[in-house]
Amino acid sequence: MHTHDLSAWTHSHTFDAGNRAAERGTRLVMAITAATMVVEIAAGLWFNSMALLADGWHMSSHALAIGLSAFAYAAARRYAGDWRFAFGTWKIEVLAGFASAVFLLGIAALMAAGSVERLFSPQTIHYREAMAVTALGLLVNLGCALILGGHSHGHGHGHEHGLDHGHGHHHHGHDHHHDGHHHDINLRAAYVHVLADAATSVLAIVALAGGWWLGWAWLDPVMGLVGAALVGKWAIGLLRQSGTVLLDREMDHPVVEEVREVLASLDHGHNHGEEPTSVTDLHVWRVGRQKFACIVCLVTHDQALTPQRVRQALSVHEELVHVTVEISRCEVGAH
Repeated sequence: MHTHDLSAWTHSHTFDAGNRAAERGTRLVMAITAATMVVEIAAGLWFNSMALLADGWHMSSHALAIGLSAFAYAAARRYAGDWRFAFGTWKIEVLAGFASAVFLLGIAALMAAGSVERLFSPQTIHYREAMAVTALGLLVNLGCALILGGHSHGHGHGHEHGLDHGHGHHHHGHDHHHDGHHHDINLRAAYVHVLADAATSVLAIVALAGGWWLGWAWLDPVMGLVGAALVGKWAIGLLRQSGTVLLDREMDHPVVEEVREVLASLDHGHNHGEEPTSVTDLHVWRVGRQKFACIVCLVTHDQALTPQRVRQALSVHEELVHVTVEISRCEVGAH
C-alpha cells in the first residue's frame, strides 16, 4: 500500500530590515565605486597615465559587479509574491553571486595577462600620480568594506512556512545554523569584490613604492600576478559556494544526517521480528539561507507509521520547511 501526503505549503518571501539595509548598503557602495572610477579615469587622462586609466577601468568592472548584486536584491524583492517561484526568490541572489564570481575570475585572468605583458614589455610609470590615486582608491575600498561588512551577519529573509500535519499547523520561526557561510551569498559577492580591490590597491602601493624609491620596476607586474592569484582564489571559493546551492548539492550537509537519525528513531519493526523500516529514497535541498525541503520514501511493516507521524518527528528541525513523505507498506510476514 502506498500512502502519499504532500505538505500544504504556504510561502511568504519578504524582506526584513536586515535585507533592506544590505540592499541600501550595496547601492551606496556601487555609487561610491562608480564615482571613484570616474575620478581615476579623469585623472589618468589629465596626467596621461596609463596606470591610472587601467585602475579606473578595473574599478568599473567592480562597479558593474556590485551593481549586479544590488539588482539581484531589487529583483528578489519585486518578485517575492510571484507564485511561479515555487520556493521563493532567494536563488536570484545566489545566481547573482555566481555571476559576480565569474566576473571576478575574469578580472583575475586579465590582471595576470596584463602583468605578464608588463614583465616582458616594461613601460614608464608615473609613480607619484599613480600612488596618490591608488591610495585614494584604497581608502574608498576600506570604507566600502566597512559599509558592507556591517550587514554581512545577523540577517536573513523573512520566511513563513506552514507544515500541515493533518492535526493543526506548525510554524517554525527560527533556524538551526550548521554553517555560517550561506547567510547571504549575494552580499558576500559584493564584499569580496571590494576586498579584492582593496588587496590589489595595497599590492599596487607596495609595488609603486618599491619602483619609485628602489628602482624595482619589475615589482609592479610581480605584485600584479600575486594579486591575480589572490583574487582568483576568492573567486573560485565564491563559485563553489554559490554553485553548491544552485546545483542542489546538499546531500553532505549535516541536516541530512539529522533527518536519517530521526527516521531511524521511528523504526519499531524489530520489536515484532520483522524487517526494519528502511529509507528507499531521500532528497534534501536548500530553498533559503538556512531553509531546506525534504522528500523521503520509506518501506515498512509498521502499520502505525503514517506520513503525519514522520513529519511530526522531523518538525524538531526548524530548518526543514517543506517535507513530503511516501510510505510503502509490506504485509505482515513479507520481506
